[in-house]
Parts: sequence; C-alpha cells; structure tokens
Amino acid sequence: MRMRTLLTSLATATAVTGGLALAAPAAPASPVPTAAGVANTPSGQGSTNVVASPMADPSVAPGGNFDLSVWQLQEPVGSPGSPTTIPSSRLQGANGFQDAYFYTDTRDGAMTFWAPEKGVTTPNSNYARSELREMNRNGTAANWSLSGTHQMKATLRVVSVTSNVCVGQIHLGTGGSSTKPLLELYYRSSGDIVLGTENSPSGGQTLHTVGHVSVGKTWNYTIGVSGGHTIDLTVNGSTTHYAIPSSFDAYKQYFKAGSYNQSSSDSTTKGARVAFYGLTVSHS
Repeated sequence: MRMRTLLTSLATATAVTGGLALAAPAAPASPVPTAAGVANTPSGQGSTNVVASPMADPSVAPGGNFDLSVWQLQEPVGSPGSPTTIPSSRLQGANGFQDAYFYTDTRDGAMTFWAPEKGVTTPNSNYARSELREMNRNGTAANWSLSGTHQMKATLRVVSVTSNVCVGQIHLGTGGSSTKPLLELYYRSSGDIVLGTENSPSGGQTLHTVGHVSVGKTWNYTIGVSGGHTIDLTVNGSTTHYAIPSSFDAYKQYFKAGSYNQSSSDSTTKGARVAFYGLTVSHS
C-alpha cells in the first residue's frame, strides 16, 4: 500500500505520462552483498559500488515498480522480420510479464533489458532489441506533434555491452514514409555517450559526444523536444540543444527506451544488458 500511494502521488505531482520507478541505482549483475547494503559488481560486468533503495520491490515484475501503462515491449524473439511484441496490458502490475529479455533484477528492483547479438529483428534493422515503445493510455500508439514540450527522463546503467547500444530514442511516427528516428542516444563500450541526430527523414546521422561514464556506473539523461524545432538533451546535468531540420515538420513522434543493441553476430551470449532505475515521459 505504501508503494502504491507513493506512485500515485508522484505521478500526480509531476504530470507524468510514462513509466515511473521507485528505485535508486544499484548493481543488477549478481552483486555480492557487503556492509550497509553496498553491492559490488563482479569482474566483467563494470565497476560500481552502490546502495540499493528500500522503495523498490525486487520480488515483483517490472510492472510492480514502474508504471508501464504507456509502454509496449518489443523483444529479440519471434519469427524473422516480426519480433514478439508484449502489449501494455500484459506488462502492468506486480505479476506482469517478464522473461529472460525483460525482467526485474532480484537484488535491487532494476528494470533490466537484455538484447543478444543474435536475435529476431525488425525488417528495417539488422540489430536485435529489448525495448519499450511509447503508447497512449487507451492502448493506441503514441504519435505526438513536435509542437509543445515533450520529455523522457531516465536513470540507468549499462551492465554490459559488446560494442554499442542505443538506450533512448525519439522515433518518427506518421507523416511520411520514413522509418528513421529523429534521434538516438548511444552508449559505447568505451564509456562514451553519443547522441545521433538524423539529418533528414531520408537518412544520414550526425554524431555528438555528450558525456562519458564507465561501464557499470549509473547515469541519467533527459531527451526531448521543445518549441517544435529544438532537441533538448541533458546528460548528468549538462544540457545541449540541437536544431531540428524543417524536413521533419510533417512527422509526428514517439519515445523508445531500453536495450537496442548496435552489433550483431551468431552469438546469443554476447550483447547489451541495460538496467533502468527511473523512466518517465511527459507532454505539455
């Protein structure tokens, strides 16, 4: 009851329309408990020492700690060219959906996404993903105009990555034939955080290095658009702005977040594992 009350009050206070987590960052990769609740990440998973929050319940599905009523999940399984999609109705609640690709870490309550290098992909990508796609509360696909202010905020850490993983997107919706994103936020195995902004709906991406965080360390981002023509990005408190080309004006948009691996091979053990401790979206 305490958690349900806190979720409701926070959502009301911030006019949040996306997932809300109540967990402070902690290590989701088989930590070894030490004094004062500090967990040490094993070798090969990234160096980090963190304190778990008592607010998250590590015994429930992600829907028990996060508001997943405005998300659907795409997984790296299914039939070729047609990955499995899990609707919001199945994600919600303490007994909601979870499996090997999308689950609650049982040590700290992190909502964790696993995308191996070998997996089912969409027709327009060579890379597998375990990723949330923004939806409306009535079950229809989110599809919002660039006008106004739209934000997605996340607290996360990349537990492991082979080469490069996309952890957040603003993707083009209706308005034309393009299947490109407006932007993608990448995390590279070097620790570099890189924003990719699309030059036009027909393609071409410009890369901007916007931060650096060691593998396994917790960080946060806010990605959004404002005024119809500006991309706003904040990484660990540092904000940058980028102009949106007018060629995108006809398109509507939606948010995506999770682990969209950016490398492929025949391996089902190599890939990108990303743990989220906070995820919200808002529109005004």
